[in-house]
Formats: sequence, C-alpha cells, structure tokens
Amino acid sequence: MAERRAKAAAEPHFLQFNDLACEAVGGKVIFATDEWFAPAANLLKREQPVFIASAFTEFGKWMDGWETRRKRTPGHDWCIVALGVPGLIHGFDVDTSFFTGNHSPHVSIQAACLDPPPTFSLEGDRTGMAASDAQLTAVAKEAELQPGFSHCCNNYYSVRVTQRVTHLRLNMHPDGGISRLRVYGVGQRDWSDISPNQDVDLLALTNGGVCLGYSDAHFGHPRNMIGLGRGVNMADGWETARRLDRPKHLEEDEHGVLLVPGWEWAVFRLGHPGVIRSVELDTDHFKGNFPDSCSVELRADHHHVFDEASLCLRPPASHVRLIIRPDGGISRLRLIGRLAPTSPSSTNQERPASKL
Repeated sequence: MAERRAKAAAEPHFLQFNDLACEAVGGKVIFATDEWFAPAANLLKREQPVFIASAFTEFGKWMDGWETRRKRTPGHDWCIVALGVPGLIHGFDVDTSFFTGNHSPHVSIQAACLDPPPTFSLEGDRTGMAASDAQLTAVAKEAELQPGFSHCCNNYYSVRVTQRVTHLRLNMHPDGGISRLRVYGVGQRDWSDISPNQDVDLLALTNGGVCLGYSDAHFGHPRNMIGLGRGVNMADGWETARRLDRPKHLEEDEHGVLLVPGWEWAVFRLGHPGVIRSVELDTDHFKGNFPDSCSVELRADHHHVFDEASLCLRPPASHVRLIIRPDGGISRLRLIGRLAPTSPSSTNQERPASKL
C-alpha cells in the first residue's frame, strides 16, 4: 500500500486496550481531598482536554482537569476512582495537558478489588484501621510527571496487574493539576449467571471484548465499536484514512461491490468464546464516509442486522476479524451469541467462508 504519512512515534502496546475508567463506560470519582480549582471528575472525561485562556471561575483559573490548591498543610492530595468496567489493568496514561506551571510533580496509583463496592466516608470511628506495610511500600513508589506541554503531556506507565480491579486511588504528591487519567485494560465479568440459552453480546467492552490489532485508525480507534449504546458522533467509532491505492476511476462488479485492490481490518478477541447467532453493524453518523462493503453490503447512516440463518456460523468462535472495503467508518459492532461450554480447540472441521 502507498505510504500516506510519516509513522508516529512508538507508543505503548497497552493503548490498544479499553479505557476502563472513562465516564462513558460508567467510571466515577467517588472521593477527592481537594477540588478547589477544578473537580476530579474531569479526569474521566471521554473528550481530550482543552484550554480556554479567558475562562475563570470565582475560585481561580478554569482548567479542564483536576486541580487542587497549593498545599499548606502536611500530606498530599488524592482521589478514589470507581472503574466503570472492572478488569485487568495493563497500563495508565496520566495526562497533564495544559498544566504547564501547575502540574503535579509526582504521582502514584494504588489498585484494589472491592466487593461489595464501598460507600466511602472519612467520618465516624476509624479505630483499628491502618494501611498494611505492603500498601505503604506500594504508595511510596512515586513516578515523576512531565509538565503539560504537547510533546510531553502523556505520561505512560505499563503495569502487570494479575487480579481483577474495581477501584483506584490516584495520589498527587503533593498537589497540583492532572488533566486526564486513562486506565487501559480488559474487562472481566462473572459469566456464571449467564444461561447457556441466553443471548449476549460476546464482543461488548463490558463483557471483556478487546481489540488486538488493526490496519489503520487515522480518525477513530476500532475499540470504539464495542462501546456502550449507539455512537455519539463520528469520533465515537472506527474510521480509517482514505486509501491512497484506490483506483483513479472506480468500477464495480456484477453484485455492485467496488473493485478496489485493498481493504482495512480490525481483529477482536471475544469476552467469552461462543456461537454467534447474529451480527449488528451500525454505520450511524457515517453518511459520506461509510465503507462500500465488508462481509455484506453496507448503506450509509444505517443499522444493519444479520440473523443466524444468513450467517451460517456454527462452530464456537473466540476471535473475529472485520474487513471493510476500501476504507471508511463504522460506529458499532455487536456479536450476539450464546456461550460455548468450552473454549474452541483446533479441529479439522471446515470453517464456513466469511470475510469476517
């Protein structure tokens, strides 16, 4: 394929995964020590941070992030985040965008699996409660943050957490501002309450689906397709750049499918292996930039549903590849099916022909 642009600098592998703390999937800040200049809830916004030079509040400069007062008492500021999708965490992005002279100089993060979820309060009798030596050691491992200039605002931290996480404590040492907290990982759910005869979206973010790779994500990442509800706008979907190898004059075959040399693809792992009974492809918002075709013909700004009879997919699946020709955007992808009793193993059974 023809080169379309310079390659971006290498990024951490965990950016492929889902943001488990984003407000769009139910993430919430449930406690913060100080929110004088800007509330901690801003940390979990879906949108990228912005800066408005003329914006002020009665408390000081308006900032699109979490900013505390200049601390004049012992200790440090911190907040507690309840993940919208509990799961395994692979990495963090602590974004200090636009906090160029007031960013927090150091940060640390603690993780926990709390069931049932707590109702936090620092009031009442706390006799006998104390952090363990291991917890104190963990919180002492601080990481230095870079200021919020565009070339260094993303502070990436790769982690290996082997247990399911429901809550985080973000510690700023000692005070300052942070724009966004992105928590990249894979959701984990309890499948024991799902009946073998119950239809479920096997690919949903909340059910543990995850994007493992893709060919292009110039305007929007493929992981957006497994998000909650319908897409908010074109940014809330997968959209590729226009392929530079498309012919100067487009032609179509006898089925009305464009004759083009290339395609774009995205690979996903299902949250649980299962037998797919229906596929839903939603091109909502993509009215002049939808793909021409994938495994079936698409129409602009339309919700497509393909049932079990038209799919003829019988063996349980654990992964799926979506191919679009030649390029374009898709808002949502749903794989509705039933859980497989065991993970599918390699067999000599012939697989049905499919472009997925």
